Amino acid sequence: MKPDVHPAAAAGFDREAHAYERGRPGYPMDAVAFLATILRLAPGTTVVDLGAGTGKLTHLLVPTGADITAIEPVAGMRAILARVAPTARVMDATAEHTGLDANSVDAVVVAQAFHWFDGPVAVAELARVLRPGGRLGIVFNVRDETDPIQGALDGIWEPYRGDTPTHRGGGWRSAFDGDTAFTPLAHQSFPNLQRLTPEDLVDRVISVSFVATRPKPERDALADQVRKLVVGSAEVALPYRTDVFWTERVSAPRARWPASGSSSPG
Repeated sequence: MKPDVHPAAAAGFDREAHAYERGRPGYPMDAVAFLATILRLAPGTTVVDLGAGTGKLTHLLVPTGADITAIEPVAGMRAILARVAPTARVMDATAEHTGLDANSVDAVVVAQAFHWFDGPVAVAELARVLRPGGRLGIVFNVRDETDPIQGALDGIWEPYRGDTPTHRGGGWRSAFDGDTAFTPLAHQSFPNLQRLTPEDLVDRVISVSFVATRPKPERDALADQVRKLVVGSAEVALPYRTDVFWTERVSAPRARWPASGSSSPG
């Protein structure tokens, strides 16, 4: 296991990579289009999808025509990534040690992964590999916990969380506090409704890192709880909010971007 990879991520995501691909939500096209615009992705530009997972965002960036490098340290996820985004260059590396040349990248995206990083170390590495004026986009699908099913899922898996990192609460943003290499984070949100079968919902739960590492009898018992939750349903609709954050690599002095929530990417 690479020293930069959290044990829960390394073991859980490797074991249940296929469940992750089946059960996790993708990203709404308006959010992807906004991200592509804000990062100025186009033919001739280079973009790195960092912590790319199974390629849920990677393959959506292919139509931009940008040259895509997808970095994913977990072998099970990397195997799926290579299949769903065959035109991307796939690398076995981490956010803290990308192996990329300095000032070699126009844009970086991080989808559903930044909370797993050693934040300050990753930010320093991003500042190293991005060209001045290059942009970073950070994307999270955030569950709507007011939804009855989403709330019930919390009750099923939270007893197993322990100290596993989470993006909830936005603590990951502290990695940018006091940083002078990037402009302040700006933010835009998009609605995201995932429709899935009851068995896909089981995969959604089983693919949670700290659930995936449990012994099989425990995972099977949790799967049964999920099935009972939606018994008789042919389809389940799970509401999310897709948050897009962005910032720019500057040399000096740094200029502040539009206020958070602005839909004008510049």
